[in-house]
Amino acid sequence: MDTQQLAAPFAVPTLQQVSSDAKTLLEQVQKRIGMLPNLYATIGYSAGALKGMLDFENALAHGSHFTAKEREAINLVVSQVNDCAYCLAAHTALAKAKGFTEDETLAIRKAAIADPKLNTIVRLAQSVAANKGKADPQLLDAFEKAGFHEGALMELLGWISLRTFTNYVYANTGIPIDFPEAPALH
Repeated sequence: MDTQQLAAPFAVPTLQQVSSDAKTLLEQVQKRIGMLPNLYATIGYSAGALKGMLDFENALAHGSHFTAKEREAINLVVSQVNDCAYCLAAHTALAKAKGFTEDETLAIRKAAIADPKLNTIVRLAQSVAANKGKADPQLLDAFEKAGFHEGALMELLGWISLRTFTNYVYANTGIPIDFPEAPALH
């Protein structure tokens, strides 16, 4: 058991401050995306947590039920529910890179996007995240009526879980945000 006290503010580790296993994983992240986000580096304090998160993220990204844009929408609305400034900044940038406008990212965060199918996904994700995993039954019905079935629900729950983990990492560390700040909701 680690008995080291958490420092305040929480320090983002360098590659030299993490285990060799974590360093290898973080170098792969840096090579793949062209930067090493502070959040990933911080998760690297635990090679197991980092590997688990990266493996889960990779598996979900190869799922067959949601497009890259839909996945970013899920990430945005869950991060909004959890009030995670870091993940809102990162996923707003990623959503824009996938083709969303800034106004659309704001509408997603409010669960009020004009596209009915996307809004069905977003509203269900919002409900699950806001209600500690228990979705509104009407939103589950709407999800099924929109053409989504059991596999899609499992992937949706996976994305919500993954994003909640990163939201909680930020909530408990307050690390510096290294993406452009997401606009506030009005």
